[in-house]
Amino acid sequence: MKPLLLIGCGGHARSLIDVVESGGQWRVHGLVGLPAQVGGSVLGYPVIASDAELPELRLSCEAAVLAIGQVPDPAPRQRLATQLEQLGFHCPVLISPHAVVSRHAQLGPGTVVAHGAIVNAGALVGAHCILNSRALIEHDVQLGDHCHVSTGALVNGGVCLGSGSFIGSGAMLREGLQLPAGTVISAGKRVMGWPLL
Repeated sequence: MKPLLLIGCGGHARSLIDVVESGGQWRVHGLVGLPAQVGGSVLGYPVIASDAELPELRLSCEAAVLAIGQVPDPAPRQRLATQLEQLGFHCPVLISPHAVVSRHAQLGPGTVVAHGAIVNAGALVGAHCILNSRALIEHDVQLGDHCHVSTGALVNGGVCLGSGSFIGSGAMLREGLQLPAGTVISAGKRVMGWPLL
């Protein structure tokens, strides 16, 4: 199996470790966290460095994926993604074997599809997106880069969601909506039109 760095040490990293372990294609080389976290571990995997040491880590590991969540702000993920790109890291798509992804869908680099998620035909998902457990991305949906679709959220057919957006757990987006970059939909919200009234 190929070595993979996880950039982050919080709750999302725990979920991501489970996806990596279940996939059988990658092995966790180590985690990258805050300076105070270095020397610790997450689910038995060592926190080996902070992001200031990414240039040195690139010499020993060519693949990395973001393992920090998007709440409350996508800016840290966006900053780190830019840094990984500049350093020449390969950011693989990670798909849980318990997810269903149509062969007619497209997923951008660094995107993670968690357990039980469904991505249907014609969906276009940008780079470094999080499609969390049991999220549904219906046919012909377009997600910009750095979108986070939370657990159990339903994004119906033809929705276009701008980059850096967040859809909370259990939210439902009606088909065909056009939502701008930076949209935030709270957990459980039914979005039937835009703008929200």
